[in-house]
Amino acid sequence: MVRVLGIDHLTIRVSDFKKSRAFYDKLLGFMGFELEWEFDKTAGWNNGRTMYWISQADARGRKHKHRIGDVGFHHYAFELRRPKDVDDLYEFLKAENVQVVDPPADYPDYGEGYRAVYFLDPDGLKLEGMYFLEKRKKLARRN
Repeated sequence: MVRVLGIDHLTIRVSDFKKSRAFYDKLLGFMGFELEWEFDKTAGWNNGRTMYWISQADARGRKHKHRIGDVGFHHYAFELRRPKDVDDLYEFLKAENVQVVDPPADYPDYGEGYRAVYFLDPDGLKLEGMYFLEKRKKLARRN
């Protein structure tokens, strides 16, 4: 049987590579990623477990703005190590004038100890910084 070990990387298309590269370099750097690869309007950051890539959309792709609700990417969640990191990320986002969709809040309907902040990248792609205690407990029981 084939067994997936995890998500190796995600690549998103962006409308303005230079603008998005600056955004993601600050955001991902704040969250412990390092720029590992960059070539031909493509960049990839790595935190040792996951890579996050951006690449310039082609001319046809740049004609269509992202709209939440369309088929495809809904949001990407960065799992953070502690609840306070959600709040620290929020403060970083405010200082960087990033559009926050939902400020830090607890979401008990999602499970025990779910805390998250939701925000948008320069193209309106929804991102999330989250902590989930229930998931941590389940993982600890498996190990």
